[in-house]
Amino acid sequence: MPEGHHGPQSLRSRAGRTMSLRTRITEMFGIEHPILQGGMQWVGRADLVSAVANAGGLGFITALTQPNPEALAREIARCRSMTDKPFGVNLTILPTLSPPPYAEYRAAIIESGVRIVETAGYRPQEHVDDFKRHGIKVIHKCTAVRHALSAERMGVDAISIDGFECAGHPGEDDVPGLILIPAAADRVRIPLVASGGFADGRGLVAALALGAEGINMGTRFLATREAPIHDNFKAALVAGDERSTELIFRTYRNTARVRRNAVSTEVRRLEALGEPFEAVAPLVKGARGREGLETGATDHGVFTAGLAQALIQDVPSVAELIDRIMREAAEIIGARLGGLRS
Repeated sequence: MPEGHHGPQSLRSRAGRTMSLRTRITEMFGIEHPILQGGMQWVGRADLVSAVANAGGLGFITALTQPNPEALAREIARCRSMTDKPFGVNLTILPTLSPPPYAEYRAAIIESGVRIVETAGYRPQEHVDDFKRHGIKVIHKCTAVRHALSAERMGVDAISIDGFECAGHPGEDDVPGLILIPAAADRVRIPLVASGGFADGRGLVAALALGAEGINMGTRFLATREAPIHDNFKAALVAGDERSTELIFRTYRNTARVRRNAVSTEVRRLEALGEPFEAVAPLVKGARGREGLETGATDHGVFTAGLAQALIQDVPSVAELIDRIMREAAEIIGARLGGLRS
């Protein structure tokens, strides 16, 4: 690792408790385990976020899931009533013709006393500067090393680096985590969280070995009892495998990885015909996706999911999932890697 990087400092056992790893990420954010639940549209609500916090991880409420800044402030307060442990808020900046009132959402985050923010998207400098002025720790989500270096210069405290395996927008470079994570770790000086394709203890240990100091999971947290989506979608994730996603919007240079269903297949058909985005927009609008998640109609709209669904075999509670991941990591580090001798 380059100078200034520090790997996991300890792996310790506490009577009756899960094994715990201490990294710069756990130290920075005051959490027990280096496991993060990043912002997810329509899903990042207090029920899931508080469960992650109570289990020793770090969850993020998704600001733009809330219809307005006042609703976001209420959701933050609701989450705070459900946990006394750290949690954050995600603010994703989207390049749209009619942008939401980002400054007002930002003000709601600051005025609510949130101490950790995950930023993502387009030109977040204004927001990062304001968050930093108020003493808020910022982790920025990137899909390329060059973007991570730019965010580091911008003054963020940590980077979430998203490999090609991730759900949502993996960028246009198509670099998988096995290469992207160590490539970023070689050049980025601030703490790095690995995102995309993580679902178990094997992934956590691999991420640490590649130079990250924690993992960020989205798809795996969807298949938990606390995730606020219909059980039909959780069952679909359990049934899925590594071939069950599709990449849409490739021809529009805004690639998104989603669960394969009737809508995503139709979008790809229209793209293959050279249709403009206006032709697919009614199929992929956010309200349609939200309706599907709430009603259980898995072919109603697009459903964001990553390749990690290949590793999902059940729907545990968040606490059971995090406990399992940490136990698996401890077993690998202690029994498998510790047994290797030169």
